[in-house]
Amino acid sequence: MSHTDMNSKAIFFDVDDTLYDHLTPFRQAVWNWVGEQDKFPFEEGYQRLRYHSDMLSLKMGGAGTMGTGEQVEWMRRERFKLTLAEFGIPLTDEEAGLVQSAYLDCQFRIEMFPGARELLTRLQEEGHVVGLITNGAGEHQRKKIEAMDLHRLLPEERLFISGEAGWDKPDPRLFQLVNEKTGTSPEDSLYIGDSWRNDVVGALGAGWSVVWFNPRGAAAESEHQPHHVVRGYDELSRLLMPPVPMREQGRS
Repeated sequence: MSHTDMNSKAIFFDVDDTLYDHLTPFRQAVWNWVGEQDKFPFEEGYQRLRYHSDMLSLKMGGAGTMGTGEQVEWMRRERFKLTLAEFGIPLTDEEAGLVQSAYLDCQFRIEMFPGARELLTRLQEEGHVVGLITNGAGEHQRKKIEAMDLHRLLPEERLFISGEAGWDKPDPRLFQLVNEKTGTSPEDSLYIGDSWRNDVVGALGAGWSVVWFNPRGAAAESEHQPHHVVRGYDELSRLLMPPVPMREQGRS
């Protein structure tokens, strides 16, 4: 994407694993259950947790239906049971509940990736329409947004949560809703996210441009082609906010 491509862009970000590292709360939650911590593949375990979360959520009607209640609590315990069982660590319902409680607590004590807040600020200062599109229950995701103080940085009308909107990524209707509510068009819209299925496939299906945020070097899961792939915020910042050439800096 060239600098001229960035004129009048709607630029929206995913939240989990795009603005902050979701691996950190997972590591903290399962630390006491995995035996020799230095030998446990935390990244692989976390990816399996995400897989089971997505699949169980889909069976229950999607992330937009997620909130509270016995069924939701069962799902949250079950994803940890299924995940750790793959690594030879069986959990009872009670133990899975303890892991889930620790995970939930850690999720609301999070910090953004270095450079993320600065980039969001600069993009807004440049006049771009900047916001968030995230899957999950409204109350749950808003706690994360507040934990990172994003509700003070971004306008309320640009915070889109699937549990409030009625559609989950990768459903293109969620992205279409964002365009409708913000007065933007797909051809001038860019999405940055880490999930291949939800973010890359979802945004491409809605006609948006896509930057795949892939700090762990995950493999593509289909033939879809994101417009760019970045490993971190230094690279993303250079892509979205390229430096002004020296000859232009000197012009009056």
